[in-house]
Amino acid sequence: MKKRVTGLGGFFFKVKDPDQIKEWYKTHLGLPTDAYGCSFWWKDEQGNDAMTQWSPMKDDTTYFQPSEKQYMMNFRVENLYELLKVLKSEGVQVVGEVEEYDYGKFGWILDPEGNKIELWEPVDKAFL
Repeated sequence: MKKRVTGLGGFFFKVKDPDQIKEWYKTHLGLPTDAYGCSFWWKDEQGNDAMTQWSPMKDDTTYFQPSEKQYMMNFRVENLYELLKVLKSEGVQVVGEVEEYDYGKFGWILDPEGNKIELWEPVDKAFL
């Protein structure tokens, strides 16, 4: 396995009022927010279009479980299934089952402090 993480896929965090926070970031920092937060577009090393997502989420979301933390990082990866297999063999706790969508595959792990980390094998062209 050559690469594991290829970039930051997103940053998700809990807030009391996601709409208010999105509006604040739009007004004061100029983020072009939408219902999900803000997508940052960039080029990868090969010049392909890629995206990183910034998303405030309601403070009672269960999406971060089993983590009790206020945030969850999402890392872009290559070959999610192979990476999860390697991580599990290294003693990393894998959480849940892989989910597949037209924009990519998702898997989850926990770090030693209980932070849930989302691993995303993207299909960036699905967003174009």
